[in-house]
Order: sequence, then C-alpha cells, then structure tokens
Amino acid sequence: MTSTSSPSVSHAHSALAAYGWDDDWADAFAPYAAQGLLPGRVVRVDRGQCDVVTADGVVRADTAFVTPHDPLRVVCTGDWAAVDPEGGNPRYVRTCLPRRTAFVRSTSSKRSEGQILAANVDHAIVAVSLAAELDLARVERFLALAWESGAQPLVVLTKADLVPDPVTLAHLVQDVETAAPGVPVLSVSAEQGEGLDVLAAVVSGGTAVLLGQSGAGKSTLANALLGEDVMGVQAVRDVDGKGRHTTTTRNLLALPGGGVLIDTPGLRGVGLFDAGSGVGQVFAEIEELAEGCRFHDCAHESEPGCAVLAAIDGGELPQRRLESYRKLVRENQRIVAKTDARLRAEIRKEYKRRGAIGRAAMEAKRGGLR
Repeated sequence: MTSTSSPSVSHAHSALAAYGWDDDWADAFAPYAAQGLLPGRVVRVDRGQCDVVTADGVVRADTAFVTPHDPLRVVCTGDWAAVDPEGGNPRYVRTCLPRRTAFVRSTSSKRSEGQILAANVDHAIVAVSLAAELDLARVERFLALAWESGAQPLVVLTKADLVPDPVTLAHLVQDVETAAPGVPVLSVSAEQGEGLDVLAAVVSGGTAVLLGQSGAGKSTLANALLGEDVMGVQAVRDVDGKGRHTTTTRNLLALPGGGVLIDTPGLRGVGLFDAGSGVGQVFAEIEELAEGCRFHDCAHESEPGCAVLAAIDGGELPQRRLESYRKLVRENQRIVAKTDARLRAEIRKEYKRRGAIGRAAMEAKRGGLR
C-alpha cells in the first residue's frame, strides 16, 4: 500500500492538487506524515515567517527551524513544507522537501552568494516591456538563469498594444527569437487581452514564475491571468521610463484556469550564479559552431581556424551575440572561481597563455616592420 492511501494524505492530495501536489510529492512527504506533520506549499515569506497553504487552508508558520547558514537552503516561495498540525502557537515549518527546480541569482554583495527567488517552478516567464527599447543582452541574462534553474523559459513581450504596426511587432519578436534559441516568444497586451489565452494555456499545467525589471508589466499580466486585480499596479515614471516596485514580496497564487503563478518584485540586478550550462543553452549556436574550431580551447578572439569568427565574417552570426556570450561566460567564471580554487588557477593559467600569445604576436609584428 502506497503512502497516498492513508486518509490524511488522500485529503491533502485532493485539496492541494491545484497547487501542484502529486504522487511524487506525497511519496517524498510520507515520513513526515507518519510524524503527524501537515504538507503545504509556501505562498509567501517575510520576516522569519511564512504563509503556507495546507489542506485546511492558509496557515502562518515560523521558519526558525529551517534557517540554515546557506542562503540557498532558506525557505522560499514555491517550497513544499512540513508544518506543525493545528494547536501549535506559533506553528513551525519543520522541514522542506527537496526541490525539483530552483531559480537562483547572484546577490549584489561582494560575497558571491546566491539568492533563491522561486522553487519548484516549471515555467520561467521573462517579461519584457515593448514600451522601451529592447535590451537583448538583458533578455539573454535572464534566460541563462532560467535554463540553469531547470524550468522551461518563455519570453513574453508585454504592452504589445503600444506597437500597433504588425510588421514592426513581428520584427521585434524575431529579434528576441534570435537572442533566445529554443525559447517560445509571445507578444501580449493585458489591456486588450491579446495573447493571454495562449499564455494561460502554457502556464495551466504547472508552476510559473514571472520575472523581469520593474515596469515590465508583470503585475498587470498577473492580474489578467488571475482575472481580478490581486496585484497592485503603478505607472511607469515619465522622467526616465523606469518602473516603480509594485510587488515587494514573492507571492504564489492559484490561477482560475489551472496552474499557479509566482509574481516577483522587479529585478534591477540579475547576476549569474554558477549558470554555465544555462549560458551554453542561451548561446547554443555558438557552442555548436565552437565544435568546429581548430583548437578545443579556442577563445574565439584571434585564433586561426576559429569556426565562430568565420561565422561572423560570413554573416551567419551577429557580432553582438558573440560579445554577449563572452561577457556572460567571463562573469560566470568569476563567480564560480570565488568558491573554486582549482578553477581560479585554471583561469590564471589561461590569462597567462593568452598574454604570451599576444606578446609573441606583437614581437612578430615588430620584427616584420624592421
């Protein structure tokens, strides 16, 4: 007999199904059910406490027992947790189940720590406003983190009603598609309802997180998907076109058409955090081209037989893509090197090798001028 056969777990299964509870979560929770703890999903975290939706409704619980020194293991919106049964005052979160996916960025501090933004996410929706000039490099940065999280990325171009010319809109979508290989790109207008049915169908099958800068229209989009004004909305500043922080916490909300949505505050800084494979997926065409380079450790700068540079010369690869790729690879290496002594040594060795090649090339050039 499986763990899902007990009355309490069966009740939790049916009551929490709308929030993503399934047989695998029930099996993982079985040891805690045997201790009399309740399963629930964290829908909001703030000031050492969190709101957890359980089969009996939303409860407030203290996180004192699940506050480790590792910032990546703290309770996060989207976590599945084991909480005390009714009667505790206060109730406590006793543990969190292992995460299936986690969206992590680097903190703004110099300690190179990671900050988890959302847990157990199936779809990472990168919201980009068409009210401002497209910043493709920023889109690539968001997508690198999204791929690294284990979720399926989706780029949503919001405020499409501000681009009334269909030809211009099609070109903007195409530009983003070029910067997001393998990622669906959808233009939507929450004001006019365009594209919302497609987006709702995508997110109805799991947990989606809304990501983007302030002013990207995330809260407006969330309200449109929810069918009611749950999230507050503020206008973009006229002075510089930047958005105000409307959402200040990460909130998990059940959608009427199925699935759940995590709305996040606007992100000004989006630092990579050990996102090497994510960067590789965003720039899949460059990594594929690199397999044809003469040297396996080609830096795609001036090496002979570089297939990547040949693609740029032939017009197959935009120079902007290579520059963005180099920037994100270097940034990710720096972050990883802060905690990996072996990688730090390899990077120093590589810098010395390139320096020697550069000096040799200068010497050869000077010799040829004599």
